[in-house]
Amino acid sequence: MLTSDRTLASARAAGVVARTVVAELTEPVPPIITRFVERMIGSARPVGVLFYGSLVRTLTKGDTTPEALSEGVLDFYVIVDRQVDWPRGRLARLANAVLPPNVEYHEHEVDGVPLRAKVAILTLTQFRRLTRPQSRDTTIWSRFSQPVRLVWVRDSGAADSLLRCVVRAVGTAARWAAELGPEHGRPEQYWEALFRRTYAAELRVEKTGRSRSLIEGEEARFSQLLTASWVAGGLEASVLSDGEIAPDIAPAEHTTALRRWTARARLGRPLNVARLIKGAFTFTGGAQYLVWKIQRHSGIAITLTPFAERHPILCAPAVLWRLARAGVFSRSS
Repeated sequence: MLTSDRTLASARAAGVVARTVVAELTEPVPPIITRFVERMIGSARPVGVLFYGSLVRTLTKGDTTPEALSEGVLDFYVIVDRQVDWPRGRLARLANAVLPPNVEYHEHEVDGVPLRAKVAILTLTQFRRLTRPQSRDTTIWSRFSQPVRLVWVRDSGAADSLLRCVVRAVGTAARWAAELGPEHGRPEQYWEALFRRTYAAELRVEKTGRSRSLIEGEEARFSQLLTASWVAGGLEASVLSDGEIAPDIAPAEHTTALRRWTARARLGRPLNVARLIKGAFTFTGGAQYLVWKIQRHSGIAITLTPFAERHPILCAPAVLWRLARAGVFSRSS
């Protein structure tokens, strides 16, 4: 292919990726989610709020009832310009600057429906850095290669900035999928290989087939983004007679990519352990989240004192003792 033809094909493919991402970001969500987010941010003025995760997939499948939303936990990323733009203590801001993201738990009743959310905080600069192909942290770009909704945005300039980050995340994920996937296969096989690797790097314990479940029902979307991102990034691929695809990656390049991924996987484990330790001290609302999880799975209601809400680690032994006396740990699963 001539250089001019490659440039034109790359530009067209980049347009396909951008249009697909824009359509996803701007797809409406139930008004109850929008009202929850407005209450959650209060007087703060972040760059934007992105909605991702399992409940986005629930909405995609058509289950938009308040009951379905109240059964799970909404997942949001709040993107800010500066750490001080989101209300929290100085220690939490410092921790978020050093080892992003911080995670908070928010709970509000909207129209009589109790909704809960896990909220991660990033600055726009961090979001840009963590979606780049050079990022050693696989967490952010892998999440944002999946469907996401922009449920609150400050202005059109902020929307453009977030769009570029999500498009970059998709491109980064697609490139790694080519380098970590099979020599040839169906598009979903490349995504499944990628998500298995990222879960392993994050020390996340997931059920067998979890990587496949992320793609089910969205095969056409993932297929289009994979091949379009490859072309946009200058990676050529062949379409075989059986419909499978084969990215044009030389064996030496593939070996180099595996070495680079091994370095990321080794870093991912201590990185996520460090985040867990940090979360024990900075997870705002963590005690409330834990109590809700306990009640949901055991049926045991626990009332937290104001002191316990402020000091969940100190009060954890007392909570565990109450659960043990109730027989929770001796129940069969």
